[in-house]
Amino acid sequence: MQTLTTTSLRIRKSQLWILDQQALPQRAEWHLCRTVDDLVGHIHALRVRGAPLIGLSASLLLAQLAEEGMPVAELHQALATLRASRPTAVNLMNNLDRMKIALEQRFHIPAMVQEAEGLVGEDRELCDRIATHGAELVTADSRILTHCNTGGLATAGVGTALGVIHRAHQQGKVAQVWVDETRPLLQGGRLTAWELGELNIPYQLICDSMAASLMAKKQVDAIWVGADRIAANGDVANKIGTYSLAVLAKYHGIPFYVAAPHTTHDPHCPNGEAIPIEQRAAKEVTGVSGSFGDVQWAPVDAEVYNPAFDVTPADLVSGWVLDSGVVTPEQVRDGFFRATR
Repeated sequence: MQTLTTTSLRIRKSQLWILDQQALPQRAEWHLCRTVDDLVGHIHALRVRGAPLIGLSASLLLAQLAEEGMPVAELHQALATLRASRPTAVNLMNNLDRMKIALEQRFHIPAMVQEAEGLVGEDRELCDRIATHGAELVTADSRILTHCNTGGLATAGVGTALGVIHRAHQQGKVAQVWVDETRPLLQGGRLTAWELGELNIPYQLICDSMAASLMAKKQVDAIWVGADRIAANGDVANKIGTYSLAVLAKYHGIPFYVAAPHTTHDPHCPNGEAIPIEQRAAKEVTGVSGSFGDVQWAPVDAEVYNPAFDVTPADLVSGWVLDSGVVTPEQVRDGFFRATR
């Protein structure tokens, strides 16, 4: 494979390196990823995260293993193992479907390398088009609230929702970004805050439970989030806490936008109820882990419910901003996501 660099992935001498997003923002640590078990471990620990990035890292690893001479039967097993590593994010499944087609070619090694590298380039282009379409919806002096992390750390390009914010800021339209800390893993507080700082975009970090009071005080002009899966009826799975924001936005009359590439759309999933929701470890709620070590604040025997995602019904979304353009609620009611891929 050729040399390749994104914010969170690197290919050097046909070796895949992954930026540890659990160590950020205190440390920038890169891990060499040699095996499927390595990558599955990084995905489960959220050292690599973000629906587009997970799909890209899996594709690049498969291409690397093919170049190293892994037999075809073992490559098929590796593909199946990676597919099962993150059930909610459909980008992973879409990318692996394309890698499987390449694997089944007569000359599968160059086909897989070309497909993996092509997917990275495509993601960059998709992000750029999302940013262009989304920035048109941002009004002057906007105070935008965002949830989780949807920037360059989670994609090969400028990001999805955060890419929109970045493009709108370049156009002089963003006055302030409210950054939800995003429980339970604080991906807003650790990652989005770091990215906005690197981009010199003004922001303030808030606890998730503060969003309602800001809306009541008319301090939020729009909400922008990403997505891990968009069902055929327009329902959206995203990081836990997104649904709460959508309900609050509806009550306060605030636009609620979802930014995602078309690869996040799953036409085979009829609605949000059919989206598999990953359950995470109890320790992510009973305490916190980071560069500082482990802290436990709940009773050691506390029972925990910890879904990684929730589902926002389509009727709470003001617009779906895809690489192909802005999809309106009227289009969704007319079957847009049932008719397209």
